[in-house]
Amino acid sequence: MPQRSEGLRGPARASRSLVVVPIAWIVAVVVIDVLAPPDVHLGPLLVAAPAITPSFGGPRTVGAVAALAVLAQALIGVLRDPDTLFSANHQAQIIALALVGICLVVFCVVRDRRAEELMRVRSVSEAAQRGVLPPLPSRIGPLRVASRYLAAEAEAQIGGDLYAAARTTSGTRLMVGDVRGKGLTAVSDAALLLGAFRGAAHRQAGLGELVAYLDRSVCWDLMEPGETLRPGETFITAVFLDIPDDGGAVQMISCGHPPPIVLRDGRPTSMDASRPAPPLGLGEMTQARYRVDSFPFEPGELLLLYTDGVTEAREPGGPFYPLTERVTGWAEKDPDRFLHRLRGDLLRYVGGHLDDDAAMIAIGRPVEPGAN
Repeated sequence: MPQRSEGLRGPARASRSLVVVPIAWIVAVVVIDVLAPPDVHLGPLLVAAPAITPSFGGPRTVGAVAALAVLAQALIGVLRDPDTLFSANHQAQIIALALVGICLVVFCVVRDRRAEELMRVRSVSEAAQRGVLPPLPSRIGPLRVASRYLAAEAEAQIGGDLYAAARTTSGTRLMVGDVRGKGLTAVSDAALLLGAFRGAAHRQAGLGELVAYLDRSVCWDLMEPGETLRPGETFITAVFLDIPDDGGAVQMISCGHPPPIVLRDGRPTSMDASRPAPPLGLGEMTQARYRVDSFPFEPGELLLLYTDGVTEAREPGGPFYPLTERVTGWAEKDPDRFLHRLRGDLLRYVGGHLDDDAAMIAIGRPVEPGAN
């Protein structure tokens, strides 16, 4: 809240300084019009003053500038020829200027109300994101962790991508997933899987048993009451990892999800599954068998998990974001700094706007003191 208040005071001070522009314009038009030859009339140019004010001011500021412009139009008539103040032409100019000012004030009122509504929607979505998908802690056991979420719908701030972590007796269990669809329509499906994972991940079951349980949960719970089940309409791609604390190999099950990437000394390596399982929600249709793969994750390395919103991001008509190519040579060891750079590089590549939600997690295993 203090940061938001500081941010609001800055634009307010800027608005107060910018109001000098329409006032100076009014003064200049009045002076030039009074000093101009009788056949030159610059009064209609006064409408520019209230017209530019909504770009930086609110209804009160616009109303004040419009009133000042009307008074200036009347003043021109008095100074140039008092008799013309009550002429039909001059009165028409004053009335037209007043109507333009009223319309601009109404426009500002409607605009500000819509801005307040949008701010309330964003506040609600931010609260929902913190509740459904809070950022991962910076440390989980011996691991250093950072997470980023980029929603395709800027007003929503949350979509169908998800991630979660849980501690077990021997290590850390992680999940990254992507619900079919995007935006608020996918939030409930993401929340369902997150709840099921958090409730079951701490159990001393193997990774395959956990994934089978989550697949059954998705198959049954994603069916809307009263609707006919249409297989394949709803599914969630995901990758599940067990990272042991003792530095052993990472166990992985991929359910149709992009492979994790391990970076060491700026060299990325994709950890592809030897036999990927179908996405969650399709397991009962295919009688899926979950094969556990493993790969090394040594101290000093960085493990990157992500959703296809990263690798399928592109400018209209351009190539997809080449993730492994872009991160090659990056020397960042800290997960938070790495994701900060990756986020900026991704947004620059696509021109600042994503067409799909994107989630990223970076995990670092620190080098033990005294290790070579």
